[in-house]
Amino acid sequence: MHKRLVLLLVLGFTACSQKNMPKPESKMIHNTEFTPPIADKVPEKLSIHGHDRIDNYFWMKLSDEQKNADKKDDQTRKVIEYLEQENSYTNDMTKHLEGFKGELFTEIVGRIKQTDMSVPYFKNGYYYLTRFEEGKEYPVYSRKKESLEAEEEIMLDVNKLAEAYDYYNVGGLAVSPDNKILAFGEDTLSRRIYTMRFLNLETGEYLPNTIENTTGSVTWANDNKTVFYTRKDETLRAFKIFKHKLDKTQADIEIYHEQDETFSCYVYKTKSQKYIVIGSYATVANEYRVLEADNPDGKFKLFTERKRDLEYSISHFGDSWYIVTNRDGAKNFKLMSCSETDTEADKWKDFIAHDPLSLISGIEIFKNYLVINQRVDGISQIKVMPWNAMDDAHFIEFEEEAYMAMSSTNPEFDTDILRLYYSSMTTPSSTYDYDMSSRKLELKKRQEVLGDFDPSNYSSERIFIEARDGERVPVSIVYRKGFKKDGSQPLLLYGYGSYGASMDPYFSSVRLSLLDRGFAYAIAHIRGGQEMGRQWYDSGKLLNKKNTFTDFIDAGQYLTDHNYTNKDNLFCMGGSAGGLLIGAVINMNPTMWKGAIAAVPFVDVITTMLDESIPLTTGEFDEWGNPKNKEYYDYILSYSPYDNIESKDYPALLVTTGFHDSQVQYWEPAKWVAKLRELKTDKNPLLLFTEMSAGHGGKSGRFERYRETALEYAFLLDLASRAE
Repeated sequence: MHKRLVLLLVLGFTACSQKNMPKPESKMIHNTEFTPPIADKVPEKLSIHGHDRIDNYFWMKLSDEQKNADKKDDQTRKVIEYLEQENSYTNDMTKHLEGFKGELFTEIVGRIKQTDMSVPYFKNGYYYLTRFEEGKEYPVYSRKKESLEAEEEIMLDVNKLAEAYDYYNVGGLAVSPDNKILAFGEDTLSRRIYTMRFLNLETGEYLPNTIENTTGSVTWANDNKTVFYTRKDETLRAFKIFKHKLDKTQADIEIYHEQDETFSCYVYKTKSQKYIVIGSYATVANEYRVLEADNPDGKFKLFTERKRDLEYSISHFGDSWYIVTNRDGAKNFKLMSCSETDTEADKWKDFIAHDPLSLISGIEIFKNYLVINQRVDGISQIKVMPWNAMDDAHFIEFEEEAYMAMSSTNPEFDTDILRLYYSSMTTPSSTYDYDMSSRKLELKKRQEVLGDFDPSNYSSERIFIEARDGERVPVSIVYRKGFKKDGSQPLLLYGYGSYGASMDPYFSSVRLSLLDRGFAYAIAHIRGGQEMGRQWYDSGKLLNKKNTFTDFIDAGQYLTDHNYTNKDNLFCMGGSAGGLLIGAVINMNPTMWKGAIAAVPFVDVITTMLDESIPLTTGEFDEWGNPKNKEYYDYILSYSPYDNIESKDYPALLVTTGFHDSQVQYWEPAKWVAKLRELKTDKNPLLLFTEMSAGHGGKSGRFERYRETALEYAFLLDLASRAE
């Protein structure tokens, strides 16, 4: 689980002709008409390991109780007033862009096909659909019995459910095995705390059952009346599994309590529908318990006891379990198997050997085929293996050099058709059905980009740059044809580099708003991700974390040295843990960047990791290190963006956050901006925008979220003198 992983917004728009003519310099840079808010300084002494830090903005931290109280206390009013002042200042500083922001928003939304429908998938006698209607923000979930020609049954119209809320999100839709009851979770605050509701699909009436404070999904037992669900504690850690009876013959029963605060837990059902599985996970360990789904009142059986540095996942098929694991030093993971009943680790047997050049990221099991999702030299690949002729394995072939491909929604066992997802930096998101017997690909749907978009107007590259320690770092680049590699055109460099999350070369229709105005867009596949295998992750976390930052800086240097851009046209962007990346690199090399965007940035690393009451902290000690250990304290302190602000020039900076963010609390970016405003010596714009009704992923709804994107792009294009 990538806890501070911000969602990539794969966005859209109507293409326009490339605009390379120079424009007047940004009005923001020389604007002295508006005075930025100056936050009060209230020194707070923070001491550990004999070292003192003074945090002048510690007062900005509010508890959930303070934020959500009907009557606000003095501190709460003070914090909200400050955030609103920053929002007003951002609005004032970008007032000259108001029309342009509107134009960008219209472009982005204009590229999205408003009346649209997903590719149906078949499960347990029904085809399931998700569709969108003209002018509406939320999806409609429906199904058709046995045939796509059958009458549509609308299960949920989320537009109606969302009418009473500023923020509304539905998740975890799960239909009972007898197809009669729909369970779903709803979040009305953007804290990713869901209330479960149950809908009788035959009568259209809601059951009186509701379950609060859940992760947003349930797992059905095969009796159609028992569900298992996960609760969160006060730090939002998923820590307990409960059993709930729809007939209310008994109170909810606690089935499992994850006592180790560095672990979280969840529950799911195997694709075979035979087992309910409770999983516990930490950064470097997993553990599972299993129970036959026909016997929901039985006792879960431990699969194999947890062991530090033993990572694995389990899939059931026939009379066996198949286990993707790093056991026996298999850094890039291998596939093992064991009998259905004898599951202790010493009974596991190798099924597919470890390959140091190929990372196994997951498997998909069918009656006649085993499908391996893997990554070779940074590119995702899909390998198909017949059970009765494993040596006759083959890879699914695609025409492009750099792309992302993975298995998609495949709930059925007894089929030779693999549903898969495909995209590249020039090819919109595509859904294919692949016949594993005939080896033929059938395109079922490709994201329709409205307007005059033509993929042949764009080019992409995949290059390797040499980092300062000699490591080869891949970089993916896309631009509109005609892009001049003479250093004259702007380039936005994006990065993440944490939690082993791989940033694949994906398509974004919203990105066209930059490309068609002369920008190139590059993704640096830096260490801390997993693009180049597990070692890529290991060499970018804990006491190796600075490799993430220097890789990104070295990628920026390469792009300027090779005339993709120059230092007056190089911009950078990252979100969540990628916002930490941005904070670190503008401290380390502030003159490299013309401007930067940090979305929901994790920038107060040392203070957050010392506070175990903050959501997600305890589960991340194996990612960042526990600063209660002096070695990790000293190392984190050496790069933590908030703690390393200096009196020097910084690039222009736009920072965004959400007041209800549960993953990176709003006070981190707010404190960071206040301290930057206090110490920086330049006159470049420093803007903070807080979405007061949203959390980590921004506003809910299909279109409204793009207003923040329009602000970000207007900020970049204005700095690059390409705003109109």
